[in-house]
Amino acid sequence: MSDSSIDPFASEEITPAISAEWQAKRRVASALRVLSDILVSSSPAVDVLESLAIRLENVTQDLDALPRLAGRTAFVEAGGHGNFRQLAHELNPLSGMSNPLAPPLNVWLEDGRAHGRATLGWAYEGPPGSVHGGVVAALFDQFMGIAQALGGQPGMTGTLSVRYHRRTPLHVELHFSGTLQRTEGRKTVVHAQLHADGALTAECEALFVRPAAGMPLRPQAPSGS
Repeated sequence: MSDSSIDPFASEEITPAISAEWQAKRRVASALRVLSDILVSSSPAVDVLESLAIRLENVTQDLDALPRLAGRTAFVEAGGHGNFRQLAHELNPLSGMSNPLAPPLNVWLEDGRAHGRATLGWAYEGPPGSVHGGVVAALFDQFMGIAQALGGQPGMTGTLSVRYHRRTPLHVELHFSGTLQRTEGRKTVVHAQLHADGALTAECEALFVRPAAGMPLRPQAPSGS
């Protein structure tokens, strides 16, 4: 299966990993998500926690001693790991299947609309039993950042305005829907809604701006460097 033949946002079905490497990383990330959820929602004896800390520290040291690639650009330049679009699907902090920080959020584009879904556990709790409002905003940013593709010109987030209607519950499948509102020159405006159990919990309008020089794939050097 070639890199170019896979579009991770073309279908509701989660795109299979493009290699054994990413399949294994997805498995590790999934285990770490479960561990995080258990850790923040349990109260074991101190000696159990201390023993777990030692084991995790040892694993971390072993892994840190192995070769590393710093960022998506390094993965692409090394070759054999996928293109930037596929790497975003694996490593993005909100939708990356191989990133344990991500819930993850699954996003796809279909029939001129953007769709998304995610289920968040205890690690994302803000108000009791509810998703932290900042996490809701971050999910909107990622979801709408993909939805802007409906306008045909990728850009960076200019403004993000979230209106919270009610709490967004944990442990419930969340459904995102988004539409392209308009494009004006280098600007793209997207509107999105978030529903849980059929109820609207939040909505958002976001403005994305395509840089005059285009969207860089490589990180920009700090000014003055």
